[in-house]
Order: sequence, then structure tokens, then C-alpha cells
Amino acid sequence: MTSPTPSTSSFDRRALMAAVPAAALGAAALSAPAAAAGPAPTGGKGRALIGRAKKDRLHVMTFNIRLERSADTKPGEPDHWPDRRPILIDLLEREQPTLLGVQEAKYVQLSAIEEALPGHRMVGYGRQGGSKDEYSAIFYDADRLEVLAWDQYWLSDTPKVIGSATWGNKVTRIVVWARLRDLRTGQEFAYINTHFDHQSEPARIKSAQAMIDLFEGGELDQLPTIVTGDFNSAAHDSGGYTTLVTDGPTVDTWDTAATQLTPAWGTFPAYKDPVEGGNRIDWVLVTEDITVHQAAINVSRSKAGAYPSDHVPVQALVQLP
Repeated sequence: MTSPTPSTSSFDRRALMAAVPAAALGAAALSAPAAAAGPAPTGGKGRALIGRAKKDRLHVMTFNIRLERSADTKPGEPDHWPDRRPILIDLLEREQPTLLGVQEAKYVQLSAIEEALPGHRMVGYGRQGGSKDEYSAIFYDADRLEVLAWDQYWLSDTPKVIGSATWGNKVTRIVVWARLRDLRTGQEFAYINTHFDHQSEPARIKSAQAMIDLFEGGELDQLPTIVTGDFNSAAHDSGGYTTLVTDGPTVDTWDTAATQLTPAWGTFPAYKDPVEGGNRIDWVLVTEDITVHQAAINVSRSKAGAYPSDHVPVQALVQLP
């Protein structure tokens, strides 16, 4: 990883969303029931839901870690990154995902992931180039996996142009992909991580199709593929999900897992207690040739009741063909 001076700019998604009419958000992207339908999660470290993968299985996690906004927050506030940092580290240390796709990560936050997962390496860079703005980076266990190739492109009509956005979205959106080899089995596969737009449903649909083009005729053609991201749209009830899953080439690991280890929590509780049956806007998807053994939505928090992010991570234990 390079170490240029991190960007000091910050993007406040909530402020931007508040200025947008509800109809512009599309497909119930971030709505949730008002009251929790299940028991509140317990605090403290506890046990890992999945933990380090064994034998020929891979533990995959997607996690929007919420960008760093220390200049705009105070200690004790839920969004204050210095307070959230140790909670994030604790969660990742426990779970030890083989593959981790993050969203909203700023350069200054990457060291927390490196501290929690010291054996992992990273591919990806800021969405405005270099270390600027948010990362949708991929972290992978370098003792288990080898990257054969990787790239980053922009979700626009000019995918190689840094910072481009042409599909009606005002915020730049990116995809990071990697072609990997499992050193334990020799199997090659693809991993794609992204963060879809929060305002434009047409942009989300085009983004979904652009990702499919990667592993259907593109650089990752015919490879078993894992897709993770914050899709900013509800599973089963959005254009992006229909494109990728309902009418598309992937399956939803939450639905197809042999075992669901947790209730079906909504994945964007915004620092409140998660809601069972709330919208899942963060997904782990796979092509049909990948077996899904377990799925989980991790709502763990600190002993004081604080959460590491306004999102909760989604996890899956999978097996390549």
C-alpha cells in the first residue's frame, strides 16, 4: 500500500440524503421498520460467528465501515471514528475473514483493518485516485490466497476515467476486482467488491450489469465469482437485485446458505439496535457453482453498547467448486 497524505475532505451521506426527495432514493433503499422485531444483540466480545475458515472453505465478509468524520463529531457520539476504531478491530480480529470487501473506508482508516488482520494484503485505491476519497478495497489472507490480477474501474460510461460519473449519480462509484488462486486447493476464482449509488436506481441497474459483464465475457469470464458490496437497495425489492440475482447469474448467500447463523437483521441500523426483517442492503453474492454453508449478519457491539459502524457486516462461509 502506498502512503500519500490522506485526503481531509469528508462526505456526509446523511446530509446529502436528507436534501434528496424520498422518491429519488428508489426501491425502499434505506427504509426499515420502526421497531425491532427480535431481541437486541448482546454487548461484549463474545465468540466469532464464523471465524477463520478451515480446510477448503472461504470466509467472506462485506462491511461498510462508515467513513471517518472526526472533525465533525465529538467523543462519545456514535459516529466518532476514534471511538469506533477499537470496536471494529475487535470484530475483525474475532471473525478473521479470508476475504473482506469494505466500503466507505478512508485512507486514515485502513490502518485499523491492517492491525486487526496483519496477515492480509489489500488491493484498491481511493475513488478520486491515489488515497483520495473513499475506498472499496479488497483485503485477502495472503497465507491462503494469491492475487493473479486486479483492477479498479468507475461505474460510468468512461470506466477508466478517475472520478467519472455519467449515469445520473452525483457521487462517484467504483468497482474493485481481483482474480485469485486458493493456495490450499489451486482453484482460481474472482472476487468483486463495490458500493452502489444511494440516489439513482437507473445507476444501480447499470452498475449491476457492468459487474456482470466482468465475469460473463469480460476479464473474469467463466470463473467462479464472489460479489460483495453495499448496494444501497433492498434485497428482493430493487432493480440492482433483480439484475444481479433474480434475473441474473448470481445467488444470494443469505437465501441459499445451508445454515443461517443469525436472525435476518436489516443491515443499515444507523447505530441503533438492528431490526429483524429490516432491509438487507449489504449482500454477499456468488455464482451458482459455489456452495454456501453458512451465512450471518453480525450485529455485535461493545460492552458499552456501541457499534463499529452505521452498517453491520454480512458474512458467508463458502466452498469453491
